[in-house]
Amino acid sequence: MRKFALGIAILCLLAGCQNKNQEVTTVCVSQENQVIKTIMERRSIRKYKQQPVEREKMEQILRCGINAPNGQNKQSWEVRVVDNPNLLNAMKEAMVKGHPDMDPEMVKGCFRDAPVMVFIARDKSYDFSAYDCGLMAENMMLSAWSMGIGSICLGSPVRFLTDNDVCVPYVEKLGFTDGYELCLCVGFGYADEAPAAKPREWSKVKYVE
Repeated sequence: MRKFALGIAILCLLAGCQNKNQEVTTVCVSQENQVIKTIMERRSIRKYKQQPVEREKMEQILRCGINAPNGQNKQSWEVRVVDNPNLLNAMKEAMVKGHPDMDPEMVKGCFRDAPVMVFIARDKSYDFSAYDCGLMAENMMLSAWSMGIGSICLGSPVRFLTDNDVCVPYVEKLGFTDGYELCLCVGFGYADEAPAAKPREWSKVKYVE
């Protein structure tokens, strides 16, 4: 009887160790896949709380951005950050004035009211600079999401800022180097919505034998 009881105790002890090992393994796997978790959970945010993003957090986001892969390490981008609400509002008003035939609310809303706008310019002398800028933007958006900060990648502000004379002073104020042109805008802020994921077409991905 004692031998039987001892055997049961050993089995329980082994089972406990096994469960403990399984728990550790699960935790390790979860930690190892935080990048995948961030990628799969990130959403484009179109409604933001009107609270500023701390500059130390933005600095970390921007550092992640400039560490993105880029052709020949040319780093063929320049970045300007605007978190001054007065300047953002002035830019919105200028875009509205520059597009009198368009719905003013639609034009004014092109920043999606993100409290921080990051303007990215590309080096026109390098053919692949636009791709480098895209890779940079993706790094920034993913790192932001991992820190609890939402983002949205925008193209319409580029058009609204560059296709008229009214907005020229604001583009000049961004101070990009000669030979660079604005190509991408990314808004950042604390999300005021939780959009669901939209379906992706896996059928567009194929292995070629």
